[in-house]
Amino acid sequence: MKSNRLSKFFAVPALSCVVLVISPARAYSQVPAAEPARTISELAWMAGDWQTAAGGRAQIEEHWTQPAGGTMIGMGRTIAGGRTAEFEYLRLEQRADAIYYVAHPKARSPGTDFKLTRLTAQEAVFENPQHDFPKRIIYRKNSDGSLTASIDAGEGTKSQSFAYLPMKK
Repeated sequence: MKSNRLSKFFAVPALSCVVLVISPARAYSQVPAAEPARTISELAWMAGDWQTAAGGRAQIEEHWTQPAGGTMIGMGRTIAGGRTAEFEYLRLEQRADAIYYVAHPKARSPGTDFKLTRLTAQEAVFENPQHDFPKRIIYRKNSDGSLTASIDAGEGTKSQSFAYLPMKK
């Protein structure tokens, strides 16, 4: 009986030592590499006044302020048949955990949040998988100075794209 108690007494500390020795190494190897902290200034290439080419059924424009104070403020408007057919207020917002694209179609409140999930020097992808449509909003800076905005229902789905040219002042 004593022998059994002693083996339990020594087995528990020995097991604890093994766990302590193995666990930190194991935990370290499973920690994903940290994403670099993103700042709203990395989206400055979206700033400006943009419009689709004239001559279509509708003229769409977007206006984005320069980054300042942790935000970029935007506005979109669609003109069809000489009337405003649609409009929305937009915001890119730096938060503690990420950057968000916040859309307020027809000035609805609260807005719908789309989290920045990918950012390069030429592309920003914002996603909200719980939203009905769109689930993704993608902006691309093109080599010719134009801007393309696309919306879709998620990776691998058909997208709807809008080609914007800089507006003439």
